[in-house]
Amino acid sequence: MKKTWKWIIGIAVVVIIGGLGLYQFGGHGNQSKTVTIGSYGPDTQVWEYIAKLPETKKAGINLQVKDFSDGVSLNKATIQGQVDVNAFQMESYLQYFNQHSNKGKLAVLGTTYLEPMGIYSHQYKSVKEIPDGATIAISNNPANTSRSLKLLQSAGLITLKGEPKAGLYSLQNVGENQKDLKFQEVDDHTGPRLLQDKNVAAVLIGNTMALQSHLNVKKDAIYHEHLNEATKGNINVIATAEKNKNNPEYKKLVKLYHSKAAQRYINKKFAGTKIDVDKPVSYFK
Repeated sequence: MKKTWKWIIGIAVVVIIGGLGLYQFGGHGNQSKTVTIGSYGPDTQVWEYIAKLPETKKAGINLQVKDFSDGVSLNKATIQGQVDVNAFQMESYLQYFNQHSNKGKLAVLGTTYLEPMGIYSHQYKSVKEIPDGATIAISNNPANTSRSLKLLQSAGLITLKGEPKAGLYSLQNVGENQKDLKFQEVDDHTGPRLLQDKNVAAVLIGNTMALQSHLNVKKDAIYHEHLNEATKGNINVIATAEKNKNNPEYKKLVKLYHSKAAQRYINKKFAGTKIDVDKPVSYFK
């Protein structure tokens, strides 16, 4: 009888120890790591979707998404640690921000997509039809001004001269302008409305604003960007404070963005206008 009780007690001890081990190395040890990502506009919807994916849970990430109204405050919040990571900006904008920031720097964790900027017109079907002396509306945002001018050069409408200041071109860099085009700098939100203005021949519109105005860059633009060496600075990135650039949990978000499940959603939601770009950080160096 005593031997029987010894066996029962021994088995119970083994079960308890085993259970504690499973708790330590299984459930408790594999608790999800909470990561906060900041974004705004349509990208917020993307990350809210990714946050719910089984792949995200499997990666051990509890993804919290915060929506912001502008990029400057979001970058500052990332540097200050109010959010861990952000995803909304082009690599060229991140570099511009870093050059003007005295509170800290941001680092790229990985790439997400290229949203082609397009040249739109309700009056002309090709850039060749745009007449001499016509007015072209471009963004007054420094990063998008530079992007607009490079797109106009790619379309053969102007030639840029000199070196870009802080990596960005401005109207002072416009050299050859055979059509004597006039440029009207406008707020990004204003651009789509100017398509109805007969005094404006064409408008350069970023894809976020285009989508909000029910424009598809691949179908409605008379000319648009393509992924190449000249546009690599326009690739959107996932960023964090420089001190966190080697954080393995944050780097997982890059893989989650490029997962098949996430890409299916993105392609369907945005009609194929967000071109998936999976490049190493070294691509920008």
